[in-house]
Amino acid sequence: MPELIEKLSFFLEFPFVRYAIIVGVLVSLCSSLLGVTLVLKRYSYIGDGLSHVAFGALALAAVLKVTNNMVIILPVTIAVAVLLLCTGKHARIKGDAAIAMVSVGALAIGYLLMNIFSTSANISGDVCTTLFGSTSILTLRVEEVVLCVVLSCIVLLVFVLFYHKIFAITFDENFAQATGVNTTLFNLLIAVIVAVIIVLAMNLVGALLVSALVVFPSLSAMRVFKSFRAVTVAAAIISVMCSLIGIVVAILAGTPVGSTIVAADIVVFLLFYSISLIQGRDA
Repeated sequence: MPELIEKLSFFLEFPFVRYAIIVGVLVSLCSSLLGVTLVLKRYSYIGDGLSHVAFGALALAAVLKVTNNMVIILPVTIAVAVLLLCTGKHARIKGDAAIAMVSVGALAIGYLLMNIFSTSANISGDVCTTLFGSTSILTLRVEEVVLCVVLSCIVLLVFVLFYHKIFAITFDENFAQATGVNTTLFNLLIAVIVAVIIVLAMNLVGALLVSALVVFPSLSAMRVFKSFRAVTVAAAIISVMCSLIGIVVAILAGTPVGSTIVAADIVVFLLFYSISLIQGRDA
């Protein structure tokens, strides 16, 4: 144990490790907060779909040789999130079918663009890093960390300020509308926040594993806690802890960061599920 602590202390001296921990904690916290709403509204799969859209936008940014790829990735992902979450009820192609179509289409086009126009000698490596996170979280630049901190603070502030409105829309959108809540505006706000979280989370766990940050902490909390507030707080704590454990283990053991974080989420989910069975809460 002393050797592990000494090794961890050694790694913490490097700025890129501290950057990874800061981004990991903030992204995990934001993902878990909106994750509860998405799970309860039956939109768990939206994270997966939007992450594939972000991958396609990233490929487009690479083809256009845009220095700051966020200029393309963020607007494109937000636009698709708005279309999926805010027009879903009135669209001809609805729900999971629309998400699946956008998800697979964006992933295929992104990979096609990277193969046709890429100048990299290691296309497979680039794609693998983008899809699974790999070591991208350990190669963050200072400006990327600052952007993540700013966007995460905005997401947290919006969630705290409009907590009661988000709560109302999550459980009964028709009743919320009847009481005077502008449900269209708040659905739009949720869509934008979700898109921002997905884009930020890509650096942490990669495009294919983003949904884990949204779904697992929320489902784990729901096994034991029942009130919306308790589930939200518990999901946030679980998500942050799993992120920290995943990053530390990945650094010490040399495993992929994203996959290690998701593995920690799975272990915690199984633990909470076992607790719910013991308590007689298997729903």
